[in-house]
Amino acid sequence: MGKHFGNLARVRHVISYSLSPFEQQAFPNIVSQGIPNVGRRFASQVLKVVPPLAIAYLIYSWGTQEFERLKRKNPDDYKHEH
Repeated sequence: MGKHFGNLARVRHVISYSLSPFEQQAFPNIVSQGIPNVGRRFASQVLKVVPPLAIAYLIYSWGTQEFERLKRKNPDDYKHEH
């Protein structure tokens, strides 16, 4: 009656490789190589990431302070009312 699921189409030129779970290590060399690698990667990227974020924070904080300053009424405009 038709083909079974999994045999619906013939796929050519596809090669798949696999490794037995009994032959691989879950976390090989995590302490001796992994932690220094994280430190090296962090140190290499920190000068690329921190300056734009610092500039963006300074612009945002300045804009917020300026908005709060401009939102207030000028007390000198109302001195004649009292």
